[in-house]
Amino acid sequence: MKIINYLTAALLVLVMLSGCGTSASNSDSSGSSENKVSGNLTFYTSQPDADQQKLVAAFNKKYPDVKVNVFRSGTEDVMSKIQAEKKSGKVQADVLLLADAVTFETLKDEDLLMAYKSKEAVDLPEALVDADGYYTGTKVMATALAVNTKKVKTTPDSWKVLTESETKGQAVMPSPLYSGAAAYNLGVFTRDDQLGWSFYKDLKKNQISVVQGNGDVLKAVASGSKSYGMVVDFVVANAAKQGSPVKLIYPSEGSPVITEPIGIIKDTKNAKAAKAFVDFVLSEDGQKVAAELGYTPIRPGVDAPEGLKSIDELKVLDADIQTLNQSRTEDKNQFTTLFGK
Repeated sequence: MKIINYLTAALLVLVMLSGCGTSASNSDSSGSSENKVSGNLTFYTSQPDADQQKLVAAFNKKYPDVKVNVFRSGTEDVMSKIQAEKKSGKVQADVLLLADAVTFETLKDEDLLMAYKSKEAVDLPEALVDADGYYTGTKVMATALAVNTKKVKTTPDSWKVLTESETKGQAVMPSPLYSGAAAYNLGVFTRDDQLGWSFYKDLKKNQISVVQGNGDVLKAVASGSKSYGMVVDFVVANAAKQGSPVKLIYPSEGSPVITEPIGIIKDTKNAKAAKAFVDFVLSEDGQKVAAELGYTPIRPGVDAPEGLKSIDELKVLDADIQTLNQSRTEDKNQFTTLFGK
């Protein structure tokens, strides 16, 4: 009887061990399953090259089996590429990270986006997340003034400094025909009671230079070839930290703010990797990468870099997003009439 009891006990132990082993195996498999995301992922973005490279490298640390192929240009160029691909039969991108929500509203209207409500977006400000889940803001970028500290001794506090006779020929801004942020600014500024289209007409009269993107604006101001610039805040703050003779100023009238949303193309060839990429960008780790690159994160609990204002601290100039979406082409046409291509 004792032998039988010993055998019974031993069998029970084996069963228990076997059950534990099976549980551990399932747990390991489940725990590592997210890291088994693999395949090719095509990423279209307007982020500066150095920044998108660091973002992709950080993503690949978590998902090393995903090969990310990147196309990088200004938002308006990326949109032209998407439209050309759409006409040819298929958009080649899987994930998009572009300047502003108006751009994504256009893509949404054209039924080019996949609805995906990331679990990482739960605590993000509702106003910065598409209610239908087609896109989500990833950061906060305000357009502000930049001045060359060697050439400008009196710090301005208004956008109107760009239209004053004393600054004639000394200012520079990005083109809304290339930069998504500049296209957004155009829509917002021209609908603001303090500025309107008369602001752009005065800029033209004051011989403001128009360059492609925000990076070009910064180069002109930092080099001293121009004294004043209309530019997104983070590039100025980053340059100042590196010793460049530039200063960031948030004008008293307020600043247009873009959120560089992220979204997934409806016909993505790798939905699993695309969702993983979106989740990473919105996660605490992804938002810390954004902050390290000098951007103001969108996620609560991740601090803004030194020198930049958070969304709560900014005086925001905005306009109805549907109006901006519907009028963007006409706005750019009017700009072209005024400034040329």
